[in-house]
Amino acid sequence: MTEMNGTTKMQPVNLTKDSAGEILQHVYRALQAKGYDPIAQLTGFILTGDPTYITSHDSARSLICRLERDEILEELVRYYVQNQFGV
Repeated sequence: MTEMNGTTKMQPVNLTKDSAGEILQHVYRALQAKGYDPIAQLTGFILTGDPTYITSHDSARSLICRLERDEILEELVRYYVQNQFGV
Protein backbone atom coordinates (compact mmCIF):
# COMPACT_ATOMS: atom_id res chain seq x y z
CA MET A 1 0.00 0.00 0.00
CA THR A 2 1.12 3.52 -0.74
CA GLU A 3 -0.34 6.77 0.47
CA MET A 4 -1.03 9.57 -2.01
CA ASN A 5 -2.28 12.85 -0.52
CA GLY A 6 -4.29 11.17 2.20
CA THR A 7 -5.68 8.48 -0.10
CA THR A 8 -4.46 4.96 0.38
CA LYS A 9 -3.81 3.15 -2.87
CA MET A 10 -3.91 -0.64 -2.85
CA GLN A 11 -1.37 -2.38 -5.04
CA PRO A 12 -2.68 -5.41 -6.89
CA VAL A 13 -1.37 -8.79 -5.85
CA ASN A 14 1.14 -9.94 -8.42
CA LEU A 15 -0.04 -13.32 -9.54
CA THR A 16 2.35 -15.46 -11.50
CA LYS A 17 1.51 -14.75 -15.12
CA ASP A 18 2.55 -17.62 -17.29
CA SER A 19 3.29 -16.81 -20.89
CA ALA A 20 0.93 -18.07 -23.57
CA GLY A 21 3.63 -20.49 -24.68
CA GLU A 22 4.04 -21.95 -21.20
CA ILE A 23 0.29 -22.34 -20.80
CA LEU A 24 0.01 -24.05 -24.19
CA GLN A 25 2.78 -26.48 -23.27
CA HIS A 26 1.08 -27.29 -19.98
CA VAL A 27 -2.31 -27.79 -21.63
CA TYR A 28 -0.77 -29.91 -24.40
CA ARG A 29 0.84 -32.23 -21.84
CA ALA A 30 -2.37 -32.48 -19.80
CA LEU A 31 -4.36 -33.41 -22.91
CA GLN A 32 -1.78 -36.06 -23.83
CA ALA A 33 -1.82 -37.46 -20.29
CA LYS A 34 -5.57 -37.98 -20.52
CA GLY A 35 -5.30 -39.67 -23.92
CA TYR A 36 -6.70 -36.85 -26.08
CA ASP A 37 -5.31 -35.63 -29.39
CA PRO A 38 -3.92 -32.26 -28.24
CA ILE A 39 -3.90 -30.72 -31.73
CA ALA A 40 -7.56 -31.58 -32.36
CA GLN A 41 -8.64 -30.43 -28.90
CA LEU A 42 -6.73 -27.15 -29.04
CA THR A 43 -8.03 -26.48 -32.54
CA GLY A 44 -11.60 -27.04 -31.35
CA PHE A 45 -11.04 -24.67 -28.45
CA ILE A 46 -9.51 -21.95 -30.63
CA LEU A 47 -12.28 -22.17 -33.21
CA THR A 48 -15.20 -22.21 -30.79
CA GLY A 49 -13.96 -20.80 -27.49
CA ASP A 50 -15.68 -23.73 -25.77
CA PRO A 51 -13.55 -24.67 -22.74
CA THR A 52 -14.94 -28.21 -22.67
CA TYR A 53 -12.46 -29.05 -25.43
CA ILE A 54 -9.76 -28.78 -22.75
CA THR A 55 -9.46 -31.27 -19.91
CA SER A 56 -9.63 -29.98 -16.36
CA HIS A 57 -6.81 -32.42 -15.52
CA ASP A 58 -3.86 -30.65 -13.88
CA SER A 59 -5.73 -27.28 -14.04
CA ALA A 60 -5.34 -27.15 -17.84
CA ARG A 61 -8.82 -25.71 -18.45
CA SER A 62 -8.48 -22.94 -15.89
CA LEU A 63 -5.05 -22.02 -17.25
CA ILE A 64 -6.13 -21.79 -20.88
CA CYS A 65 -9.16 -19.73 -19.90
CA ARG A 66 -6.75 -17.04 -18.64
CA LEU A 67 -5.81 -16.39 -22.27
CA GLU A 68 -7.82 -14.78 -25.01
CA ARG A 69 -8.07 -16.85 -28.17
CA ASP A 70 -6.25 -14.17 -30.16
CA GLU A 71 -3.32 -14.44 -27.71
CA ILE A 72 -3.15 -18.18 -28.37
CA LEU A 73 -3.30 -17.71 -32.11
CA GLU A 74 -0.62 -15.01 -31.96
CA GLU A 75 1.66 -17.31 -29.96
CA LEU A 76 1.16 -20.15 -32.44
CA VAL A 77 1.89 -17.93 -35.44
CA ARG A 78 4.95 -16.44 -33.71
CA TYR A 79 6.31 -19.90 -32.93
CA TYR A 80 5.68 -21.13 -36.47
CA VAL A 81 7.30 -18.13 -38.16
CA GLN A 82 10.34 -18.18 -35.86
CA ASN A 83 10.91 -21.88 -36.46
CA GLN A 84 10.20 -21.89 -40.20
CA PHE A 85 11.87 -18.64 -41.21
CA GLY A 86 14.25 -17.93 -38.35
CA VAL A 87 12.72 -14.51 -37.84
